[in-house]
Amino acid sequence: MSVFPKDFLWGASTAATQIEGGWNADGKGESIWDTLVHDGTGKIAHSENADVSIDFYHRWREDVALMKAIGLNAYRFSISWSRVLPRGTGPVNEVGLQFYRDLCDELLRNGIQPLVTLYHWDLPTALYRKGGWKNPESRHWFAEYTDVVSRALGDRVRYWMTFNEPQMFCGLGLQLGVHAPFERNDDADLMTITRNILLAHGEAVRILRKNCPGARVGIAPTGDCCLPENDSPPAVEQALDRSLSPYPNYLMSNTWWADPIFLGRYPAWAKGELGTLLYPMNAEEWALVSQPLDFYAFNCYQNTVDLVPDPARYPEGAGQGSPRTAIGWNITPEVLYYASKFWFERYHLPVLITENGFANNDFVMLDGKVHDPQRIDFLHRYLRQVARALEDGIPVLGYACWSLFDNFEWAAGYDVRFGLIHVDYATQQRTLKDSALWYRDVIAAGGDNL
Repeated sequence: MSVFPKDFLWGASTAATQIEGGWNADGKGESIWDTLVHDGTGKIAHSENADVSIDFYHRWREDVALMKAIGLNAYRFSISWSRVLPRGTGPVNEVGLQFYRDLCDELLRNGIQPLVTLYHWDLPTALYRKGGWKNPESRHWFAEYTDVVSRALGDRVRYWMTFNEPQMFCGLGLQLGVHAPFERNDDADLMTITRNILLAHGEAVRILRKNCPGARVGIAPTGDCCLPENDSPPAVEQALDRSLSPYPNYLMSNTWWADPIFLGRYPAWAKGELGTLLYPMNAEEWALVSQPLDFYAFNCYQNTVDLVPDPARYPEGAGQGSPRTAIGWNITPEVLYYASKFWFERYHLPVLITENGFANNDFVMLDGKVHDPQRIDFLHRYLRQVARALEDGIPVLGYACWSLFDNFEWAAGYDVRFGLIHVDYATQQRTLKDSALWYRDVIAAGGDNL
């Protein structure tokens, strides 16, 4: 008997900016990932951009057919805020909104559950020019956007996530300046940004509950954790303590975002770490931010490592000759078990693994196929750890592989390939990789062949 429940969500994930293309088609407005990579400053590898990417906006029907061929019963994707509201607020672009209605309808016709993320890093440029997440009005902008989208899709979408990885779009985009909007803000501004995002999340949850009764609502932070040296209780406890700390820094940590949302309070370390800088929140605001959610989604690829690697030594969890992906991330399968365990035991909600995958140097070989045995081995090892979590009684709702397609990988451009489906960017030809066929067989067997 399979350890995976019959209603387990076998999925794959994408993000609007990374796949859609059609950057100014049919009335779409610009996002920061349009405007700020067209400015000629070379912030993206090879000065590339997402103008076309894999052209999902025009090829979505054939791409849904590929999802069905793989056997997915869930597909996680994000909405492009500026495709729906070109100025971020105000007039709705009905053509853009209809695109998402049609996509959801096609998914449902093929037995695929839409898992919708409202914000995957693509702030409308018009709102960025008004101060973006530093503007206290941002919570109301996000509420308006959520209302428009949820009214349009509420009868089609059962799973909603407000934000994807606030750690990353804040840490990389607003603290370190390596992702759009390429800013380096000080701690005082980062307090304002954190507060506004938490309040925006709360506003969105309130609206989703009103417009989508019966839907399941969550958020999808980064969920990497520190790993124990062994499975002994003291080692596990030590790893948990480190995972709950402000490591690798406070903004990128798990509890900075999750404790306010799931526990309704600052993380225990916050006042000692930040003192009088800590953002203020009154009782009404805490209640808004910490409205009950239905699941704890998280993205997880490797054990937590230092934010800025020390070139004189290997990152934690790695060593000479240890397995790593094509972008240097550790291959540590047990992180999916411990992350599921740690976050379930802390927040007492079912967990949903919304991203996990392998970067490789894939290409079409002489036989016309894409052979990626390393990715198959990676997915096999990590999915075994999902099974381990289920065997231990941890309620894992589903698993979404990152990514369904090769695509625009943010500041890395198109060098990095994460997809189950290979895309020839010059011709837009899609090819199911060996890993897609392997995943198809796993899904068909309900995980029994792992």
